[in-house]
Amino acid sequence: MRDFDLNLLRVLLAVHDAGSVSAAALALGVSQPTVSTALGRLRRIFGEPLFIKTAVGMTPTARAQALAARSREVLAKVDTEILAGDRFDAQQVVGEFTFAMSDVGEMVFLPRILDSLRHLAPQATLRSVAVTPSELSRAMAAGEIDLAIGYFPDLDAAGYYRQKLFDHRFVCLLRADHPLRDERISLQQFLELGHAVVRAEGRSQEVFEKYLERQRIERRIVLSTPHFMSLPVIVGKSDLIVTVPHAIGHYFSSIGANIRMVEPPLPIPCIELYQHWHRSYHHDARNRWLRGLVAQLFSEDRDEWPYPFERGLPAAARAGSEA
Repeated sequence: MRDFDLNLLRVLLAVHDAGSVSAAALALGVSQPTVSTALGRLRRIFGEPLFIKTAVGMTPTARAQALAARSREVLAKVDTEILAGDRFDAQQVVGEFTFAMSDVGEMVFLPRILDSLRHLAPQATLRSVAVTPSELSRAMAAGEIDLAIGYFPDLDAAGYYRQKLFDHRFVCLLRADHPLRDERISLQQFLELGHAVVRAEGRSQEVFEKYLERQRIERRIVLSTPHFMSLPVIVGKSDLIVTVPHAIGHYFSSIGANIRMVEPPLPIPCIELYQHWHRSYHHDARNRWLRGLVAQLFSEDRDEWPYPFERGLPAAARAGSEA
């Protein structure tokens, strides 16, 4: 029985339904001897004749009748659950889609993803998590996190796929009525000002900090904080300057906070934003659908974070991150 061929059940059903060997062979697209051989194998396996030849054709025995009913159920499951392939219907999803994002990433990605999922997968739940690099790798391998979206340099290693979405830039924030009124500050002004520095769990600030290290530029740091959300109060009531991803600056300046954006004096490399997924789920229909949605929603052409300054970006920043 270890070597039992499921195709024998298809022959049994064909003969049962057609009532003759010739009609069953025609329905299956095989020869009559093939059907006869299969019936012989079935007789040997079950130890009794399953069909009796009569004047009106092949009449199933009581055992054959019972086997036919069970075989129909088994083969239906094989066809729909095994042979039909990996299919995914977003409308029927009732579980969670889980993304790893930083707080900046949530500002950039979550609103549009949430709006799309409400229409395409109305019964699904969206969850955003922030975890350590080691926990992120474990959770993605285990399928607990579907996609990591944003700046995740630790996921560039083998075992992960990634797709670039777009570049994100940095801006500086000053108090709205700060004495410096130009849209672009000079390097001298940048170095003379006191700086607030954000040391957040998200990795995007590393791009800016490492750039300053390579250029051997030292700021006058007055405040170091792990939080972005306190910046409107801190910067809005002081003469400090802070350099942040554009999404943060755009949000704070658009909600009426006492903050305005200014162009940095340096050609700071852009942050390259990707979606990452574990190789174990590269062919998974659910994961393919989800990352296809993200790719449709976010690209250079659909970047919703416009440059705030007419003169545009410095050439080096337009070119993207440094090698």
